[in-house]
Amino acid sequence: MAEEQHLLSTEIVNRGIQSSGPDAGSMTFSVRVRRRLPDFVQSVNLKYVKLGYHYLISHGVYLATVPLLLAVFGAEVGSLSRAEMWQKLWDSTAKYDLATVLSFLVLVVFTLSVYFMSKPRPIYLLDFACFKPSDDLKVTKEQFIDLVRKSGKFDEESLEFQKRILESSGIGDETYVPKSIGSPENTATMKLGREEAATVMFGAIDEVFEKTRVRPKDVGVLVVNCSIFNPTPSLSAMIINHYKMRGNILSFNLGGMGCSAGVIALDLARDMLQANPNNYALVVSTEMVGFNWYPGKERSMLIPNCYFRMGCSALLLSNRRRDYRRAKYQLEHIVRTHKGADDRAFRSIYQEEDQERHKGLKISKDLIQIGGDALKTNITTLGPLVLPFSEQLFFFANLIWTHIFPSKKAPNKPYIPDYKLAFDHFCVHPAGKAVLDELQRNLGLSDHNMEASRAALHRFGNNSSSSIWYELAYLEAKGRVKGGHRVWQIAFGSGFKCNSAVWKAMRRVGTQGGNPWLDCVDRYPQALYSP
Repeated sequence: MAEEQHLLSTEIVNRGIQSSGPDAGSMTFSVRVRRRLPDFVQSVNLKYVKLGYHYLISHGVYLATVPLLLAVFGAEVGSLSRAEMWQKLWDSTAKYDLATVLSFLVLVVFTLSVYFMSKPRPIYLLDFACFKPSDDLKVTKEQFIDLVRKSGKFDEESLEFQKRILESSGIGDETYVPKSIGSPENTATMKLGREEAATVMFGAIDEVFEKTRVRPKDVGVLVVNCSIFNPTPSLSAMIINHYKMRGNILSFNLGGMGCSAGVIALDLARDMLQANPNNYALVVSTEMVGFNWYPGKERSMLIPNCYFRMGCSALLLSNRRRDYRRAKYQLEHIVRTHKGADDRAFRSIYQEEDQERHKGLKISKDLIQIGGDALKTNITTLGPLVLPFSEQLFFFANLIWTHIFPSKKAPNKPYIPDYKLAFDHFCVHPAGKAVLDELQRNLGLSDHNMEASRAALHRFGNNSSSSIWYELAYLEAKGRVKGGHRVWQIAFGSGFKCNSAVWKAMRRVGTQGGNPWLDCVDRYPQALYSP
């Protein structure tokens, strides 16, 4: 118990004048207890560092031997004049016949060909699109509560709870929800789910096809992820039917994998492209708000109602080398972490029925702590792949020192790598304001680094697995992404999972049509701090 006290913080909240009950007419206060993220950068598990270095060292033989060979060759050649070098070359080859020399050259060419052909194909992101719903679906926080009240499914206590959650959520007054949540009827129907799915998915896919000028029949791989809504036929089949895609398309439909499933879908698409040359892959990430709507009174299950909003992203990937010049980004790394072996992590986000048989997502009070542990594992594995050599050297030397010579009086604090040296832009899943605050503090990020995440949460809410793409769209709308910049996308979700994707910008990415931020980007980041 004493070990967890430092993770708790308290806050006294003025709830105003009580309107009814025995305390009517008097001021009431409540004490809110929050659980902070564990200071995971101060606690590093050596096995995850070893895993990251295993990825690095698996290709390290080239890094070690090639510079050495070049240094030896340079020293040898540098001591000779041009005439002496040609004379020595002629003398060394004159002793061999033509057949031997030609055989040697063929062997060299064959070896180089095998090497380059066996290298993993680069994966390019040609473009992506984020769906922006129509204005008639836009609601302020006050309109959201009015809409929820209109449905007649919630008592005043539940409405007041959702209102308090919204006020501290970091969500603004321009998010989008389906009209069905204001209906007294059941919103979790297949008909309404398919209608919402068609609206968001086809809107995003139409836009990405228009941007890239790629025909639907040219797509060879399709990966769709949606955690809660999984009809039969699947959402991927729904897309194939709508766009009349080719019959031999490799299609996949991922369900139940939470807000981090967008990176999982990306990883699957990458593997498919590595096995199928000269192909395009379409990755669609979304969630159905209406189908996931919880109409009960359980507070831990009311929280998703307050955060999740309509949204969808569509990415078009290519492994064609000729797409190098027109691609926006190249995929560098994907690191996935799964904590499902731990029972607490497995049940931290759990779909079940409440006592009244209403289905919804139950959020554990330990979620932030579990998320922090998963994030610690993920970034510790990712570090050796992306950090500059100087940061890796300091970090690894300090880690070894603290394990060999542990302090008896006070624990040695490890050297904390500066991830700002590895990445130019950060797209952190906007789970909520409190989560972003703790992530910023623990990773040592600036307000500027977190701006895209906070802006996406404020303007569009939590769009589940597509949120990280609304953040990248914000960075593009601001004109901040330049050639060579590295972007870190990090998402976490049920399971419990934490996944990272690292992109390298191929060129300067300017503002273009179809960006969902075009009509409001000038109001940010000022809108984040206005009352």
